[in-house]
Amino acid sequence: MRIVFLIGVFFVQSVLGAIRFSNSYYSSRNRERSIRKSTSLIILHTTEAPSSSALRKLRDNGECHYCIDERGIVYRIIDHRREAYHAGRSMWRGRTNVDSFSVGIETCGYHNKPLNAAQYSALLALVGELKYIYKISDHNVLAHSHVAYGAPNKWHKRSHRGRKRCGMMFALPSVRARLNLKSRPSYDPDVRARRLTAGDAYLAKVLYGAVPQQQAVAALSAPGVNVISKGRSAWDIAREAYNKADTVYIFPDGAQKRGHQIPDFRKVPAGTKVVVNCTDDNLPETYQTVGINGKAQDIAGEEARAASTVYVYPDGSYKRGSQLSAAAVLKLPYGTKVLTGYAVGGPVTASRPATSICGNRWRSPDTFFLINGVLVPGDKVDDSKIPVGAMLFFKS
Repeated sequence: MRIVFLIGVFFVQSVLGAIRFSNSYYSSRNRERSIRKSTSLIILHTTEAPSSSALRKLRDNGECHYCIDERGIVYRIIDHRREAYHAGRSMWRGRTNVDSFSVGIETCGYHNKPLNAAQYSALLALVGELKYIYKISDHNVLAHSHVAYGAPNKWHKRSHRGRKRCGMMFALPSVRARLNLKSRPSYDPDVRARRLTAGDAYLAKVLYGAVPQQQAVAALSAPGVNVISKGRSAWDIAREAYNKADTVYIFPDGAQKRGHQIPDFRKVPAGTKVVVNCTDDNLPETYQTVGINGKAQDIAGEEARAASTVYVYPDGSYKRGSQLSAAAVLKLPYGTKVLTGYAVGGPVTASRPATSICGNRWRSPDTFFLINGVLVPGDKVDDSKIPVGAMLFFKS
């Protein structure tokens, strides 16, 4: 038997066939990523874009461990022993930050279209080898849509499942059978435990119900699927990209606006077509602002007074939602910045640098430092100029 090299780990090739590896998109971010302490999940993704654009983005951001292109070539992106930032805001069985205990595989394709034979063959072999290396059961090979969740927004008053439909086809029994996966989760453990609410009934049916692959593809590819209607909102169509500059709304009268130009999405008329041009599966989160994005209750919903909601006042001070009364939340001043689903870390000191607080995630664009009363994203901070006493807020 041939011996195949898998970034630092040798293993005997199985009878499943050769895996064609390539290092041509190996990420320069590899050296800054932490070694995982444990690995209990394999997360399967779809890029929602062709390999011609997806591979560059994955390499530049270090967003997965492997990516399988349309020819079935497996590209190494991040060393499989290190963290790759592929899952974004995520939770499984109460554990958040799924990146810290999972391997992520991207497949160049779309959540509502089948893979080709070469991709199935490569994914079958790769998943099999990773299951062997990490002793992972079939039950713990999941789609990104299984673990992704969203913070409260205009449509969901609580943190909710359904932030992504990414990779949802990998939950279907017919697809899992082709990957030699003999079991799958039968329910969402975090919705059942009421840690999250179910934000997408159809997605839940695909993940845990009995939906034939052909039916699932047809339902998400049918005419009108990208048109706002009584039962289909901008969030249902665009998810996190609903208010982004590259999401275009074409109104029934032919007028057009981009997502960031729409002040009140509840007033977008039925019949409006939504064109989502963003292919980034893990959009960096940012803060919202009282008075610009609505009241605190509009932004954080039922979690307005949660410890994981952070308010940064115009004067540069901050408080957690749990420190405020209901009356105080109602009276938050215009310009107060709101971070939902965040942990508070700090203060930064000489003996407790940012890496000791949240690891290498201090560099992420959705980690924020409070420096001289200003929120500064992690990717804009000069690590040699982080002042002692700075607080930082990172996704929990």
